[in-house]
Amino acid sequence: MVALVVKNKDGFSPQIGHLVHMMDYARFTTLRAVHNLTTKQLDYIHDAKSNSIGALLAHIAAIEWFYQVYTFESREPSKEEYQSWSAAMDLGDKAKVGIKGHSLKYYTNLLDAVRQKTLEGFASRNDKWLYEEVPFRNKKLANHYFMWFHVFEDEINHRGQIRWLRKHIPKP
Repeated sequence: MVALVVKNKDGFSPQIGHLVHMMDYARFTTLRAVHNLTTKQLDYIHDAKSNSIGALLAHIAAIEWFYQVYTFESREPSKEEYQSWSAAMDLGDKAKVGIKGHSLKYYTNLLDAVRQKTLEGFASRNDKWLYEEVPFRNKKLANHYFMWFHVFEDEINHRGQIRWLRKHIPKP
C-alpha cells in the first residue's frame, strides 16, 4: 500500500519527493485496476477504436520513457529509439498488431523497469531543475514539473480507460 500523504521522500529533494509520492499513488491504483488479468483479458479489444489493456499499459511505460529522454537527456529520442517504442507510443493499429500475447507480469516488469530509471534520474536532480523552463513541443515553454505531472496525468487518464475496458471484457 502506498502512503496517502504527500510529503518529503528520502533520497529526493522536497518537491521531487512530492512528485514521486503522487506518481507512486497513480501507479498503485493502475496496478490495482489490472490485478489478476489474464493474457486474453489484456489483449481484449472492445471495438475498432479501442486499444487493449495491454497496449495501454505499454503506452504508460512508453510515455514515461519519452519524458526520461526529453527531460533527463534534454533531447528528442532518435528514430531508432522511437521505433522500438512506436507501437506503444502511437497506439491504434500498430498496437493492435504489435502489442499482444503478453502476461500481466510482462507489463508490470516493463512499468517497473521504466520507473526505476525515472527514480534514478530524479535522485540526481533537485527542485531547481524541476522548475526549470525549457522549450517544449510546438515551441511553448514548460517546466520539468509540468512535464512529469503530465506523465502521471496521462497514466490516470488511461487507467480510466482500463477500468472501463475491464468492465466490458466478455465473461467466459
